[in-house]
Amino acid sequence: MTNSILLAANIRKHALHMTHNANASHIGGALSIADILAVLYENIVNVYPKDPGNPKRDRVLLSKGHACSALYAVLALKGFFAEEILDTYSKNGSKLITHASHNVPGVELSTGSLGHALSVGCGIALAAKRKKNDFRTYILLSDGELDEGSNWEPILFAPHHKLDNLTVIVDYNKIQSLGNTEEVIPLEPLAKKFQAFNWNTIEIDGHDHKAINDALTNPEMNSKPTVVIAHTVKGKGVDFMENRLLWHYKSPNDQELEKALSQIK
Repeated sequence: MTNSILLAANIRKHALHMTHNANASHIGGALSIADILAVLYENIVNVYPKDPGNPKRDRVLLSKGHACSALYAVLALKGFFAEEILDTYSKNGSKLITHASHNVPGVELSTGSLGHALSVGCGIALAAKRKKNDFRTYILLSDGELDEGSNWEPILFAPHHKLDNLTVIVDYNKIQSLGNTEEVIPLEPLAKKFQAFNWNTIEIDGHDHKAINDALTNPEMNSKPTVVIAHTVKGKGVDFMENRLLWHYKSPNDQELEKALSQIK
């Protein structure tokens, strides 16, 4: 797992620089998914950086599009575009806007309005089965967006259509835009809900690279749609950002950036 751990650290560093330089938001949620993205792109998904539209590619949809700094970072680090382009994040004329944009090589779907990527992903997975294509579709959801009813229709839909080529990962950092998820609209018992909807359900530490890898290669994924509930920490890796709602919105200033970067190993 050494390579994915190093990749996760570099994702965090780039995301910190990007949000600082752009005076942009959502660094907390970007840091919470860095380990998931690192394992996905280092060990799991079949992608083609020099041919992003290759029909054999696995599809990765970032439903929580506000955390796109982490996605852009991993795509640059894996060679979809030059790392220097990350410096243009949120600047006039840049393709790297502050919510995920399909104009960026490697980004499958423009997201930001929450609660849509799972429906789109189900459509992609269903089409793949009917066309007998063997790529997988992965969807990275936030926990807060599970408050939205638009997600629960595809959660019903996927098992009915036996979408065993579909994997959902929930970034369960337990903080959303207006407070703790437990206070806004409680999700628990989340695993039992997915199980009741007939999903293969796995709960893990979303920062443990081996656990992430094992979950995403679980043989039971070949029998029904799979959800990986990844328990994460908002702001993971930076002590003054961890578990603080403030960093859903705040951009690190010069001193905070320096301190944050010193903690990323």
